[in-house]
Amino acid sequence: MSSPLWRPLLLLIPTLWFTRDMRAQASYDLRSPDNKIEVRIRTARSIRYDVLLKGRALLQECTLSLDVDHKKLGLEPKVIKSKERSYNQVIEPPVRQKFAKIRENYNELRLDMEGGYAVVFRAYNEGVAYRLETSLSQEQVKIYGEEVNLNFLSNYVVYYPQEDSFFSHNERRYTPQHLKEIDPAFIATLPAVVDVEDGAKVAIAESDVEEYPGMWLRGTGGNGLSATFPPYPLKEKLERDRDFRVVESAGYIAATSGKRTFPWRVLGIVERDADLLTNQLVWLLEKPAQVQDTSWIKPGKVAWDWWNYNNVYGVDFKAGINTQTYKYYIDFAAKYGIPYIILDEGWYKLGNVLEVVPEINMEELTAYARQKNVGIILWVIWKTLDDQLIPALDQYAKWGIKGIKVDFMQRSDQLLINYYHKVSRETAKRKMLVDFHGDQKPATMTRTWPNLISTEGVRGLEWSKWSAETEPKHNVTLPFTRMFLGPMDYTPGAMLNAQKNSFAPTFNRPMSLGTRCHQLAMYVIYESPLQMLADSPSNYVREPEIMEFLAPVPTEWDDTKVLDARIADYVLVARRNGTDWYVGAMTDWTARELEVDFSFLPEGSFQMEAYQDGLNADRYGSDYKMVKSQVNKTTQLRIQLAPGGGWAARIHP
Repeated sequence: MSSPLWRPLLLLIPTLWFTRDMRAQASYDLRSPDNKIEVRIRTARSIRYDVLLKGRALLQECTLSLDVDHKKLGLEPKVIKSKERSYNQVIEPPVRQKFAKIRENYNELRLDMEGGYAVVFRAYNEGVAYRLETSLSQEQVKIYGEEVNLNFLSNYVVYYPQEDSFFSHNERRYTPQHLKEIDPAFIATLPAVVDVEDGAKVAIAESDVEEYPGMWLRGTGGNGLSATFPPYPLKEKLERDRDFRVVESAGYIAATSGKRTFPWRVLGIVERDADLLTNQLVWLLEKPAQVQDTSWIKPGKVAWDWWNYNNVYGVDFKAGINTQTYKYYIDFAAKYGIPYIILDEGWYKLGNVLEVVPEINMEELTAYARQKNVGIILWVIWKTLDDQLIPALDQYAKWGIKGIKVDFMQRSDQLLINYYHKVSRETAKRKMLVDFHGDQKPATMTRTWPNLISTEGVRGLEWSKWSAETEPKHNVTLPFTRMFLGPMDYTPGAMLNAQKNSFAPTFNRPMSLGTRCHQLAMYVIYESPLQMLADSPSNYVREPEIMEFLAPVPTEWDDTKVLDARIADYVLVARRNGTDWYVGAMTDWTARELEVDFSFLPEGSFQMEAYQDGLNADRYGSDYKMVKSQVNKTTQLRIQLAPGGGWAARIHP
């Protein structure tokens, strides 16, 4: 059945508007619906605000302004009027990343200023956000800068994904450091997660970015962070077929309409680490769906070729990038009910996304996939695709291709932000999914484009092919940091698993750091509606017991319960799809004992298949044991996690 992205299920209270002449007023107070979060706004001389949680100040004297054609909007502001609004409804997303139903509930304050602009603040139970709006007479304006100064009360620890430049895949470690330790020269991608003590965290992000560059952060030398933006590109240079670098930039960051809304500046606020995993503030602030009919959007798992280097074996053909190998992937997918396979780098002649290599017969392959009810997704380099976008997508549609994986953008200036929207729009017209690699910004567009099914911009499993960088400490940091933005295509599923002393980065036959159950748990903990099976189908087929978990585990969820979690240490999550529950636990390099409380279950008795670290998983990472048992809502179970370990379970009637 067709379902638009935001369909109101229940209007709990009406939208309320209060309009006053506020010329004399210089301070305002806005509170979240549950009254826990407060924003105090002042408009004397500049726009400043404080953010409080349960009466305790988290940020103070934060400032904002916008430089439009060398005029600073936000300095010496004069409020013409203010409007207050309350909004409360339940919406049903077509792609269920965390929940089947999401409450959208906020209180809003809009301040209209002299000079043709306004600032809108919102307070949600999940945090606060603001955006600027302009109603200028000019058809086009240039934005020379945007001030976003976030000043915290103390020299808190921040998980800061430091970058080298604006040209980046956004695949960084979220390294904890004190705010004052961050040199102002060191920029970072989003989100930065600040530990404001007493268990509370503040996640800095953005939402609804369009016709504008993505926001980055930098240190201030003090207890704060400020925004910085990639400038507008004037000249670009292509290196090889994929690195399209900016070689000359303008003095402004955006060229845009004089009448528009600007991106939301977002502060997700939680009282405990676990709530970072269920906080949907970024998604809630995105523009509602631009796709009317979403019935064709089908999340699911995908068998992936590139990570495992096409190491299929026990077959009577030469493995590689050829028709026979991909038919093998299709057979594997069909056997286990996996809806997609992907053809990654090598299926087309680099430089021309319409020229299939001679070893692949695309018509034969797509016909075979249709016969087996398996969809094909094609990897492409973004610049080559952009040069041939419409003819390429039209050809893929004729072939029956179900989606594209777009890679190597490495940029978030205005031109690339425009590109993400253009590709999402054009693929939606042809009922195709899109998975963006090579940048994190599309993660904040999935409500607007529900066919934008997943995104990378994360240091994922591929790094194990050349380094020891995707290790358990990093893995248990990601759910609290990068995943706050939206889905992340980490690409789990390694079947060769190693502890520190037996790991070696091997590009052609890769392994993972941590245990087998650490990898299995990622399918429950990591959110990606298009979730990869990264290893060789041959490795999965030889372990049918593992496939008893990997075959049925869903990629979208009706409910999410975070049972226990501590950022960068461990995480324990239960998720429901239909009547089935799945539980996943992961730890860093510290062996742990955790308690699973099954009170999230409904009444009745349930069958559980649990995959636990084997007794020797501390020395041989692939060691595991599957245990079957009966559980109900009164069950309490203590589980043992090896160093770098995990635990995963399927629970069903």
